[in-house]
Amino acid sequence: MKLKNLILATTGALLSASAAFAQEVTETMDKGDVSFMIFSTVMVLFMILPGLALFYGGLVRKKNMLSVLTQSTMITAMIMVVWVVYGYSFSFGGSTSAWWGGTGKLFLAGVTPDTMIGTFTDGVVIPEFVFIAFQMTFAAITAVLIIGAFAERIKFKALMIFSLLWVTFSYFPIAHMVWDGAGYIYNLGALDFAGGTVVHINAGVAALVGAIVIGQRKGFGKDMMAPHSMTFTLVGASILWVGWFGFNAGSNLEANGGAGLAMINTFTAAAGAILAWTIVEGTLRGKVSLLGAASGMITGLVAVTPAAGSIGPVGAIALGAGASVVCFFFVTTIKNKFGYDDSLDVFGIHGVGGIIGAIGTGIFTSTSLGGVGYADGVTMMGQTMIQAQAVGITVVWTAVVSFILFKGIDMTIGLRVSDEDESVGLDLATHGEAAYHD
Repeated sequence: MKLKNLILATTGALLSASAAFAQEVTETMDKGDVSFMIFSTVMVLFMILPGLALFYGGLVRKKNMLSVLTQSTMITAMIMVVWVVYGYSFSFGGSTSAWWGGTGKLFLAGVTPDTMIGTFTDGVVIPEFVFIAFQMTFAAITAVLIIGAFAERIKFKALMIFSLLWVTFSYFPIAHMVWDGAGYIYNLGALDFAGGTVVHINAGVAALVGAIVIGQRKGFGKDMMAPHSMTFTLVGASILWVGWFGFNAGSNLEANGGAGLAMINTFTAAAGAILAWTIVEGTLRGKVSLLGAASGMITGLVAVTPAAGSIGPVGAIALGAGASVVCFFFVTTIKNKFGYDDSLDVFGIHGVGGIIGAIGTGIFTSTSLGGVGYADGVTMMGQTMIQAQAVGITVVWTAVVSFILFKGIDMTIGLRVSDEDESVGLDLATHGEAAYHD
């Protein structure tokens, strides 16, 4: 009996050891993937500072240049701190809730250099700290995107409070719903490779709500409000395009063919969109502008973001070009017709382009159009309807949250600077600095 028990115990121990060994073998961390993700993370930060800051800075009048740079810098820093404290937990904290990630990873509890997180391939892992940092840059750039809609007229304190509350009640829940395995939109089967709903629609709709609640700039439609430096604008836009490869390809989480697909789509969608925007502009206005080329570039990048990992390069050209044509009419015609002052066309490009990209993902993912194909049993029409549902949920969620926050802040400390400060410019009035000295 003792011998039998010894044999059983030994066999059990060996089986346990074998299972543990098998688990260890099947969970593989590749240093190439890790290096790729670290580089992609830094590239997304590069998109914000200096990319987006310079892009927006060049588009405003020179008396507000530094205000945009300061807002971009301060919001980025604040969101990074908030992400570590509770943002990551609220988004990816391990909760089984369909709406938020819970409190399980507040202050990054339980995360160590040895903690791994899975990728899209079974058994392939990357350090959780790398994933946390990558997602942190997404949260930061989304909050910064919003500021362009009401540039040149918002109080700095009000903007910081809004940004803090908005990521808490809009960005973190939507990131969980779309990208976490327990999330509501994720379980609908919606495709959002790198943030069409989470980043662009989320920010674009919030921007539109802000522009409407805050109101038009003083002299809107009468005074000259042209970009003060198209040089800075193109430098910023170009940095955004370069950084977008980290944004899109990095969302693959592994350095493989999927990242390669996202990379080439990031090239072709932007190129198709630039050509489409400038062709329409040149046809209707007789001249092709650098502002139009830069606007087309960003539109194409926005549109391909949710689709980058599932459509083909030719489909990306078509998606970028189609989005560019629609966004052109939004920023040149629709905005003027309705009279809202979306200063730097955040809704017109990110909101509208994001919607077209998210719905277009459902179409161009089809193998008949060069995409990778749908899940078993899913048709083009079925996937497109799922995409539309994801868009609708995102639009309503962020619109309601943003309106409540903007109105609440306006009723307490006020959203808008005084007429005198707006005339002087926010650089001097708010920050006591000037970008240029005559």
